[in-house]
This record gives sequence, C-alpha cells and structure tokens, in this order.
Amino acid sequence: MDRTTEAINQLLKTVRTLRSPGGCNWDISQTLKTLRPYMLEEAYEVADAVDKDDMDDLKKELGDLLLHIVMAADICSEQNIFNMADVAEQITQKLIRRHPHVFDETSDLTPEQVEKQWEAIKAEEKKNLKKKFFDSIPAAMPALQKAWRIQQRASDVGFPFKTREQNTEAILDLLKKEDLTEETVGSILQLVSDMARQSGIEPEKALRDKNTDFIQRFNHLEELLEYKGYSLGNVEDEVLRQSIGIAFNGN
Repeated sequence: MDRTTEAINQLLKTVRTLRSPGGCNWDISQTLKTLRPYMLEEAYEVADAVDKDDMDDLKKELGDLLLHIVMAADICSEQNIFNMADVAEQITQKLIRRHPHVFDETSDLTPEQVEKQWEAIKAEEKKNLKKKFFDSIPAAMPALQKAWRIQQRASDVGFPFKTREQNTEAILDLLKKEDLTEETVGSILQLVSDMARQSGIEPEKALRDKNTDFIQRFNHLEELLEYKGYSLGNVEDEVLRQSIGIAFNGN
C-alpha cells in the first residue's frame, strides 16, 4: 500500500471512529445540513490560501475541506445511500468519459477546444438524464460568479450574447433611468459580468481583488488617523479628507 492510499484509509477510519458509539458527540450529531455551512467556509478558506500563495496554509485548508468531504460521504454511507468509494469511482469515470482526446487516443486539442468538448459532452449527458442545461450550477454559488459561469456555459454551446459595445450601450441606457431599482442593478451586473467574460476576466476574482485593495487602503487610513490622535467616527472633516487623500490616492 502506497503512502497516499494508507493516509486516505487512515482518514476514513478516523472519521468512522469519531462518528461511532463512544466517539465524539459533536461528530456523531452532524448531518449533511449541519455540515453544509462548514463545507462552504472551508472552500472559501482554500481559495484564500491560494490567493495568498501560502502553501502551508493551503495544505491545512485542503485537509480541512477533505475532512468534510469524507464526513459527508460517511453520513451517506451510514444511510446506505453511497460511500466514499462510490464518490471516487464516479468522478474517475466522469473524467475518463469527458476526456476522450486523452483516453481514446484521439488527436490533441487546445485548452479552448477541450473546454468546448467538455461542455458538449456534459450537455449530452444532461439530455440523457432529462436534466436542464444549467441544473449542475450550484444554487448557492455567489451570484456574480454564477452569472459569469452561466454566460460562459451558454457561450460554449453557441448562445449569441451581445458584443462588448452593445453591452456598454445597454449599461449606459440603464444608468439613465431615474429610479435605480433592484432589477436594474441586476441587469447592469449581468451585463458587466458578460463584458468581463468576453475579456477573459473572472468578475468574482476582479471584485474580490478590489475588495482586498479597499480594505488595505482603509486599514492605512485608520493607521493615519491613529497616528494623528484620531479614530474612525471621531475625527474632524478636514483631517479625514486629507487622510483619505493620502490613504486612497497617495496625495
């Protein structure tokens, strides 16, 4: 038995022990519903570690996410729904089925061609299962990321989206409306997402990076105010204006 197989088996055994009579009451009490928020949180922490390029943290967070995957599979195994082996076998079969250019020894494809082939095969599978095209996109996915993914998938099968120029014109028309309703804001965000897709930009990441930048600059603002003897919410308007200029504009 190689090291990887041995380590995975030990993890499976440990989780089963924790959830067995005489194990940990917290682990025993967990259900798929109670695990859901933890799985989402761990997935975001994996993403944070990737963004920070922190490999030690990434190893830890991948382990935490793997734990929740194994525990969810163990819960299903206890209910005779499926087990971890079923999960591993299903994803392996899926990878082989959706990569005929590798496993059927067909000609090499570009990354773009591979992605289009993947979506085409997926669409055919969904048709056979009588599922709708977008059913596999998680309902809980963040809205901006979901819009981008929907547009990406639709584009892969030939849906004719507006050009960048048409999107820009549509956004300007929406901004001219007197009342900025929730529906109008949603339409604008959807159009911006599609413009990002056409430019090869992931809008969720772009917004996340800008959020990080704002937080860093705001932290600098807070430090400047503290240095001057002030605090947020307790500062003269002119001092605040000058400090914002330094923290956010560098002047």
